Amino acid sequence: MKVLLIGSGGREHALAWKLSQSPRLGTLYAAPGNPGIAEVATLVPMDIEDHAAILRFCAENAIDFVVVGPEAPLVAGLADRLRAAGITTFGPSADAAQLEGSKGFTKDLCAKYNIPTGAYQRFNNAPKAKAYIREQGAPIVIKADGLAAGKGVTVAMTLDEALAAVDDCFEGAFGAAGAEVVVEAFLDGEEASFFCLCDGRTALALATAQDHKRVGDGDTGPNTGGMGAYSPAPVMTPALIERTMKEIIEPTMRGMAESGHPFSGVFFAGLMITAKGPELIEYNVRFGDPECQVLMMRLKSDLLSLLHATATGTLDQVSAEWREEAALTVVVASKGYPGAYEKNTPIASLPQAQDGAKVFHAGTALKDGQLVATGGRVLNATATGRTVGEAQARAYALVDGIEWHNGFCRRDIGWQAIAREKA
Repeated sequence: MKVLLIGSGGREHALAWKLSQSPRLGTLYAAPGNPGIAEVATLVPMDIEDHAAILRFCAENAIDFVVVGPEAPLVAGLADRLRAAGITTFGPSADAAQLEGSKGFTKDLCAKYNIPTGAYQRFNNAPKAKAYIREQGAPIVIKADGLAAGKGVTVAMTLDEALAAVDDCFEGAFGAAGAEVVVEAFLDGEEASFFCLCDGRTALALATAQDHKRVGDGDTGPNTGGMGAYSPAPVMTPALIERTMKEIIEPTMRGMAESGHPFSGVFFAGLMITAKGPELIEYNVRFGDPECQVLMMRLKSDLLSLLHATATGTLDQVSAEWREEAALTVVVASKGYPGAYEKNTPIASLPQAQDGAKVFHAGTALKDGQLVATGGRVLNATATGRTVGEAQARAYALVDGIEWHNGFCRRDIGWQAIAREKA
């Protein structure tokens, strides 16, 4: 099978690494990819916003299957264009991708199908949003409605912080994503990520993970796209997974089909485990980054077969097997992230991959033969272990083997699970 993978981040490197292990794979292409992906795929230097160019490449190279990694091309309708051209594609339609593209759309769906989530209101102007916030009080959550690269959410612990977040949205801090704002109740509990494949009629549970959004140790500082993750998340017991499928995933799948937007792809449910049980914080319609890295490390099954079954409506004919071990990834970011940071700083060397331990590339490029950092989140040091504590020790050993003067990371990824292991 000739496969084209769309994207260039750490998520896509993890997907490419896993896809390359499939006995069904003939040739793997990646557009535009990164130097890490180049180890297992042929890179195609292409603007992924240019849908016509992607279609031409698929036609000229007889591509059998396209896997779309990031959310922006999905929200922009790339999967629709590919399927209309007769190309089997993993990823939801633009209509179905509204689950991530519009937080208001998702909240309305939850209200209609009784999916547990925080109470909310939608606003298209600041005065009304602020009046509602003053009425509700803090803590409260303010979200830019559209795509904001993981940075459009403010969990405001004070009224002033909440009002400032509304101003940020309507004054353009998140571009068009902030033209509408969702204000919702603060949910108290422990967060977890749950992943599930869906072909429109069948949902196949994958695995759980826990992300670390804040930039600093002890969950301090501003939110980021994610500074590390581990899998499985101990808070997600088998009973909670069953409830999540019955109360959140299955009603979403039915609701999307009834709305005329059947969902085909991966549900990435951000959950809060409250005293009442699992409640939905938000949906993403692609694999998480950096959660994908730990999932791919633990997946025993053939990823290509799973994704292809999802795309062809045959998910009821496959199953997913997982390694018993835990996996943990540490994001190594450019100093200054999530604020301004220097680009094109040289990365002198990376440690060699070992069994169950690998550095995935997230924001790198080759300039005149030198590996350089081009993004905010640059590398993902990822390792497995019998426990989260063991996976953490192996991941930080990888981090310590990275020679890059402009990098930094959190040193406490996995702390909640490790505290449980020691209890």
